[in-house]
Amino acid sequence: MALIEPAARPGEVGQFVLLHADDNILVCARSAVAGTAVEIDGETYTLSMDIELGHKIARRALTAGDKVLRYGIAIGSMTAPAAPGEHVHSHNLKSDYIPAHGRDAVRIREIRS
Repeated sequence: MALIEPAARPGEVGQFVLLHADDNILVCARSAVAGTAVEIDGETYTLSMDIELGHKIARRALTAGDKVLRYGIAIGSMTAPAAPGEHVHSHNLKSDYIPAHGRDAVRIREIRS
């Protein structure tokens, strides 16, 4: 089993990247398969599913309603809990952007045209 270490400090690039010291998620820099061990802040977790490039995993335990921080700012809110190392995506995260600036706005414009 490979041990993948995330970046220890913002700006360093590893399998998973910490973009800001306050972030509670890590961003996948290279796709990782289920069963891979990931070290996060000194603790080792096993990925329960494949994580694709650009997707996020929880850096620490998150509960429903927690703000998800990327680059140190909130990008959305959790709709379900996630343990450290678990996938954070549209199944457990909702955007906090206003509807005019989210992906739905693009779909609505495409449907109307």
